[in-house]
Amino acid sequence: MKRVLFVGLDPGTVDFSDPALPPGMTAEKIHAGVKIARADMAERGWHAENCFIKPDETAIPTIERVLAGDVYDCVVIGAGVRLPRNRLVLFEAVVNTVHRTAPQAAIAFNTRPEDCGEAASRWM
Repeated sequence: MKRVLFVGLDPGTVDFSDPALPPGMTAEKIHAGVKIARADMAERGWHAENCFIKPDETAIPTIERVLAGDVYDCVVIGAGVRLPRNRLVLFEAVVNTVHRTAPQAAIAFNTRPEDCGEAASRWM
């Protein structure tokens, strides 16, 4: 069974007023989108897990801990990590952590929570 890890910002830490994020996005929409994405991946026969991170010093150790616990075929990095300009250093750290800790995993990027399966399917 293929395994996918979705790395995204903890919805409680997101500044939804940032114009880099899709208009109208809320924590509730993120949770609903992740639920849709997990159902989509289950229909594809994949096992999906979430890894919500906070934009602080705990982000990278959290990802390292989760990646050390299993082998993943693909890691999807959420748009909330990569789109806001003020998250550039965090985004780079996340990509490099995934590359270093799970070199066998493809890395994909979503545009919204519910298209994680589509993003992973491009690389699996």
